[in-house]
Amino acid sequence: MTKNLDYLQRINRGIDYIVNNLTGDLRLEAVARAAAFSPFHFHRIFRALVGETLNQFVKRVRLQRALALLTHRDELSLTDIALACGFASSSDFSRSFKKQFGVPPRAFDIDAFRASKRNDMQVQLTGPEDRHLLARLPVGENPDGFEVTLRELPARSVAYLRVHQPYEGTGVLDATNELIAWATERSVEGGQWLGYTWDDPEIVPLDKCRYDVGVEVAAPFADDAGVSCLHLPAMTVAEVQIKGAIDLEQRGLDWLFMTWLPTSGFAPAEQPCFEAWDGLPFTHGNQHFELRIHIPVVDASDPI
Repeated sequence: MTKNLDYLQRINRGIDYIVNNLTGDLRLEAVARAAAFSPFHFHRIFRALVGETLNQFVKRVRLQRALALLTHRDELSLTDIALACGFASSSDFSRSFKKQFGVPPRAFDIDAFRASKRNDMQVQLTGPEDRHLLARLPVGENPDGFEVTLRELPARSVAYLRVHQPYEGTGVLDATNELIAWATERSVEGGQWLGYTWDDPEIVPLDKCRYDVGVEVAAPFADDAGVSCLHLPAMTVAEVQIKGAIDLEQRGLDWLFMTWLPTSGFAPAEQPCFEAWDGLPFTHGNQHFELRIHIPVVDASDPI
């Protein structure tokens, strides 16, 4: 069990290295070195624990980033997007994109693709009687009266447990309880609790999504009892307060991305959307959430 935890933590370090270095050296040797594995062993262990080869994972994450840019940064050229996602050229990007999606990037209907994925999410996560709760909020509508607060967050160290396939079973709740116990033993349970959604379920299949349960800590640390540490840079976030069920949070995300963001002068930063809990996570159970949605943003005129 100890070896399995150690391997998982080291694979997570490799994943963190990939996500933070999409335009850098992501060859097997470089990623294996970041994870403290030999290249030969890393390749096999990565595939066993993640369910994809390293090359498949890297290409998927790069294309995922490209889809996000196609959604929110329509002023960018294909070359801009290709280079920002780590592809060697626009032709390299177009070949990879067409191989994955069947058409070149500019012929791809991103809105129809996202709508289809949203429908898949509704079907997988709710019964027929509740499916309407996760329906997409129409552009321009704000029935819940959401308001945005812009905040400047400093660089932070976060202790985290990563959950693969977070939309299935009790993985997120189990990881939360485990991390609360870890934090309580070390008297850091009073820090800001966070939930990081690394993958957009309107782009990425639910079984490929990752979610981090985290708590801010005063300083970085080495892997400890199955818990890893992640450094987050300083960032500007658009914040919306949520006090309600999961459908309220989903509408908040829809409103932020589809109504507020396009006319705000901002664009999504190269950081995941996350939850900042008010107090401990799930204090009010798993049917009522009290938290703030944070979307990291940059000036839309800034280069990517």
